[in-house]
Amino acid sequence: MDRPYFPMFIDIADKKILVAGGGTIALRRIRTLLKFGADIHVIAPELCEELTQLEEEGKIKTEHREYRTGDIRGEQIVLAATDDHEVNRKIWEECRAAGIIVNVADDKELCDFYFPSVVMTDEAVIGINCGGMNHAKVKEMRIKIEKAFRK
Repeated sequence: MDRPYFPMFIDIADKKILVAGGGTIALRRIRTLLKFGADIHVIAPELCEELTQLEEEGKIKTEHREYRTGDIRGEQIVLAATDDHEVNRKIWEECRAAGIIVNVADDKELCDFYFPSVVMTDEAVIGINCGGMNHAKVKEMRIKIEKAFRK
């Protein structure tokens, strides 16, 4: 890990979060965020099947179109998860200028924060992260922690 990131646990209930992108990476992030009560707005020309289901269930707000400059206005957190690196970079630049924290799915160097692997129980919320480097190790640690809580 080049530099460690501070493992900050914050209340995101009702926080406005923009997700640019409608694929499987966006889906994974959105599933995690929904567990914590986030107000999620998705902009993508197309949504994967599971995101379409979340849209139909009223769990996310969506706009079926490409990302446009200015779409970050009013958002508190942004996730750039399109399949176009240049669009993701443009979103990052816009967020930087506006002081909005951003996660860029295809470029860990542009991330203000990483998504941890999350273990939730009635007693605890545990986030595990290796700085976007070793996903297999994170998964291994998550499984061990889940087993420990089941005992």
